[in-house]
Amino acid sequence: MNNNKTKAEENMADDMDRKIIRALNENARRSFREIARETGASVTSIIHRVKKFERSGIIKGYIPVVDMDYFGIKMIAIIALRISQGKLLETQRNIAEDSRVAAVYDITGEWDSIVIGYFRDSPDLNDFIKNLLASEYVDRSVTHIVLNVVKEERRIKV
Repeated sequence: MNNNKTKAEENMADDMDRKIIRALNENARRSFREIARETGASVTSIIHRVKKFERSGIIKGYIPVVDMDYFGIKMIAIIALRISQGKLLETQRNIAEDSRVAAVYDITGEWDSIVIGYFRDSPDLNDFIKNLLASEYVDRSVTHIVLNVVKEERRIKV
């Protein structure tokens, strides 16, 4: 029996990694002691694994999940873009710099990119769209306004 792990196997999550991430997904502010109790591991083991996750970029940060209404965000838009050939990544990076943009995706299919944005109101969205269309490399856009959020989850279920 060969106990040598390949590089790919070393970089795969094991059951304990998954248990720790599930615990942090439930509440990232809980103590290492609570996570150790829940997972059956030692506190030291939990601390080492979480620090390893942070150092290696597996855990990219900890964010509060907030009520958008409280901060005046009243609209979510999903915007499909057609971008001039050869300028896709440059244009996507420029769009991503806008603070109203939550996500920019490079996609397959009829469109080149999808942008998810959060806006205060119609004039705010209108300003964003007008600026997008004024961009030299955005050829066309289609904007979808979200009427109801059925599910919006940033945590990855592992």
